Amino acid sequence: MPATDDQLALGIIGAGIMGERLLGAIHGAPDVPVRVAAIWDPAPEALARIGAAFPAVPLAADAESVVAASACLYVASPPASHLGYARTALAAGRSVFCEKPLAIDLVEARAFAAEAGSAGAVNFPFASSPGVAALRRWIAEGAVGTPLHLAVAVEFARWPRPWQADAARWLDARAEGGFTREVVSHFLFLARRLLGPLEGIGGAIDFPEAGRSERAVAVTLTAGGIPVSLTGRVGGTDKDDHNTWTLTGDAGAVRLRDWAIAERLGADGRFEPEPGAIPNEKLRPITLRRQLEGVVRMVRGEPHHLATFAEALAVQEAVEAILAL
Repeated sequence: MPATDDQLALGIIGAGIMGERLLGAIHGAPDVPVRVAAIWDPAPEALARIGAAFPAVPLAADAESVVAASACLYVASPPASHLGYARTALAAGRSVFCEKPLAIDLVEARAFAAEAGSAGAVNFPFASSPGVAALRRWIAEGAVGTPLHLAVAVEFARWPRPWQADAARWLDARAEGGFTREVVSHFLFLARRLLGPLEGIGGAIDFPEAGRSERAVAVTLTAGGIPVSLTGRVGGTDKDDHNTWTLTGDAGAVRLRDWAIAERLGADGRFEPEPGAIPNEKLRPITLRRQLEGVVRMVRGEPHHLATFAEALAVQEAVEAILAL
């Protein structure tokens, strides 16, 4: 297996949006000990695009070549292919950093999480978000007091979002796609990590078009015993992607807005952002860099903050329960 003492040899399968974003983060953070060992995508045009944008990155002939060149495999392909690539990497003695969900079949996802154990992690960026770190700090300082209620709301002008148009085939399909899997899962991960297990799921979900993904959800559940209300819809807004995660307690409230902006309820009843807060497009490279630092620690067997396979499975269980309503 390629040595990891100096630089982690990271292989990438999937040259779409997520693969390209991680590549950009690696090239933008030369002090993080990670190098791209190889990248491959079954679509020649996607691989050609990456080759033009990152000419120094080795382009592999197939998935097996990526695994052979790597100490850790980043799986950034569509969900139906995640387990196949992850299992190939684990069988070769590599670590795995995977996009969510683990699989499109819960039985398979459960089996994989049980067999893989701690040999990898899943890319839930809230694990490394400075905005989430601010929420944690405020909660620890007593800004919320005793938590009473969590409200999660997501809205989209259209689905998939414009920048995902090339992946619409699976992102708007019942089997793999939809905003609950793609977006809501992140906020459920955050609820589970900060508050506790996700239980008691009920409510309604709207699939108005045969074969296509959901267009609205209205769900209640609990996170660590705290009541949670979750709403989501496509249409009714002119924003490509708007979301809030708001935790209210007997002493106040905090929220995360639009993926990145940590806000605290002031005495005047208005939410005020953390000083120096920046929008998601500027924060994303910082968060991804922290994710990469976690990947290095994970591969070295050191404690890390990344989402474990067990955490990702718990989130997937909740997501699929919502989609089955």
